[in-house]
Amino acid sequence: MSKNSRSGSKKSSQTLVVKGKLDISRSGMGYVIIEGREDDIVIRPNNFGRAFHGDTVRVQINKENQKGRRTEGIITEVAERAKSTFVGNIEVNKNFAFFTPATDKAIPDFYVPTEKLNGAKNGDRVVVKMVKWDKADKKPEGEVVSVLKAEDVNDMAMKEILIDGGFPLSFSDDVMKEAMSLSEKITREELKKRKDCRDILTFTIDPIDAKDFDDAISIRNLDNGCYEIGVHIADVSHFVKPDSILDKSAYERATSVYLPDRVNPMLPENISNELCSLRPNEDKYTFSVIFQITNRAEIKHKWIGRTLIHSDHRYTYEDVQEIIEKKDGLNFKAILLLNDLAKKFRKERFDNGAINFSSQEVRFKLDENGKPLGIVVKESKDAHKLIEEFMLLANRTVAEYVSKIKINKQPIPFPYRIHDTPDEEKLKPFAAFAKKFGYKFDIKDEAAVAKSFNDLLKDVNGKPEQHVLEQLGIRTMAKAVYTSENIGHYGLGFEHYCHFTSPIRRYPDVMVHRILQECLDKNLKLDKKMEEKCKHCSDRERKAMESERAGNKYKQVEFMQQYLGEEFDGIISGVAAFGFFVETVLHKCEGMVTVRDLNTYDDFRLDETDYALVGLRTGKKFRMGDAVKIKVVAANLEKRQLDYEWVVGDEKLDAKKSKFNDKKKKK
Repeated sequence: MSKNSRSGSKKSSQTLVVKGKLDISRSGMGYVIIEGREDDIVIRPNNFGRAFHGDTVRVQINKENQKGRRTEGIITEVAERAKSTFVGNIEVNKNFAFFTPATDKAIPDFYVPTEKLNGAKNGDRVVVKMVKWDKADKKPEGEVVSVLKAEDVNDMAMKEILIDGGFPLSFSDDVMKEAMSLSEKITREELKKRKDCRDILTFTIDPIDAKDFDDAISIRNLDNGCYEIGVHIADVSHFVKPDSILDKSAYERATSVYLPDRVNPMLPENISNELCSLRPNEDKYTFSVIFQITNRAEIKHKWIGRTLIHSDHRYTYEDVQEIIEKKDGLNFKAILLLNDLAKKFRKERFDNGAINFSSQEVRFKLDENGKPLGIVVKESKDAHKLIEEFMLLANRTVAEYVSKIKINKQPIPFPYRIHDTPDEEKLKPFAAFAKKFGYKFDIKDEAAVAKSFNDLLKDVNGKPEQHVLEQLGIRTMAKAVYTSENIGHYGLGFEHYCHFTSPIRRYPDVMVHRILQECLDKNLKLDKKMEEKCKHCSDRERKAMESERAGNKYKQVEFMQQYLGEEFDGIISGVAAFGFFVETVLHKCEGMVTVRDLNTYDDFRLDETDYALVGLRTGKKFRMGDAVKIKVVAANLEKRQLDYEWVVGDEKLDAKKSKFNDKKKKK
């Protein structure tokens, strides 16, 4: 039994009670996932108790009643709700109302007393909060917290995605009041506590549409022949105090969410876009890591502390890229020097075992109403890599500094950003698959795996199989998370790593700033709940990513609606027993070709080792990375689902299809 199941279990001779997370499939069957345990516990729908999808629950397993191969259980208690607010429709009667959640998961209707309708009328789309579900009640009781009056269908869809992820659409009046009370005035008293860097050349480099500039870089020559380069980060923790209303709100969200047409910020906009944003020609409070670096990228000295800066200029990535390419422009010598140092840092990272994964970022070009007009593929160029390297350097430096501080020979509680080594069971089939394309993959140890990945990524560049091998390679990797148990960051090749550089949009960075200042002040307040907070931030990050994927998928479906019935070239991006996914080459929009449709040609089965669907009679194979032609047959906005149909283009296979269907009719 796992450590987790031992800690949360009661034992008798016949029964065992364990704690885990409930996952309800589309079929309605439930599975409780327990950390450290290989097999999930099957929960039949009539044994859910009062649990919803995603809830942390306690499950009773009766050892004597286990008939099949899978362990079955009964949910006895909800330990923690995954979410308490839901989107759906309200049906109002004379003396009461019922709320039906809009979800494909098994959730019962809510009873809503008329005094808790808060203005909702029959048929309204509403957000309802679950108030209670007593043992005597057949249904949970809810209260309408808001009526969704959206400007259009798109606005409604984006709001529902955020609510489904557990992200509030607005800040409470108390939070806004506290945020508006904060002063941007630079005081003499505060300046005495900080290094004044206002007379040093300083600038920001951000996306063209950014408003929250949370990092800046400064540079100047020193008399000792080194360059002094500062990485300056918005000092959010100066304004957002522990346990304040503002802090509790930021912690609950834990991250900003970036949807195709909007940002759902972690902090109110007057903080994120004004007070803490490092806008040009304004004095700003920052937390900084300042380096003395030689022209060979050797770091001779590091300083960490609070500062005051004045940004001289705001660059976009496009501005800086043009300066790098033309070797001319405002402050071009400083930018070219930073770019040269960044390249040296980057090379050193890869020489030390970092893995050079680079995924394509696809964004939609939208009109003023959020309607998708086209696709923009964002490339990571030297300007992006310049900022990336200096942010990585600052994050790593802070983590290394804190890791050396011990209390009673024990490390202090701190939110490290860790990335575990790959799972050997996932690596084996990937290595075998890569071999079919002629690429060798050594999995004898961690260093060999990293080298093999980098060699593969270099050799595959520009080839037809590049996308599939990159995507499969990423899937073999563990997910990076926050934890106080520091095991290093495998993907970056760092022994110590944390997030320090984005406190406007990530709560762990705020925690890092606070602990860092305690270390500098030698006034540590050890947080016994650090691991719990890390887990919460990791969970919220995962929910934000799911929301962002859902938002992008919605835009894909909306965009492809105009192409119903049209044919496109595509690449198979995934395979499953029920069909294969195809990403169109032109639009990067993913849809599914179902086995049900394919079975008019043959009886197809999944070959997991080859990442392929294989026809039992024809031998026809659909493998990840294969080029195919598809027709767009359906675009369902409500389900955020694209359905494609495979376009044959093979007369022999078409003839076999006719024979196969004739045989099926005779049967």
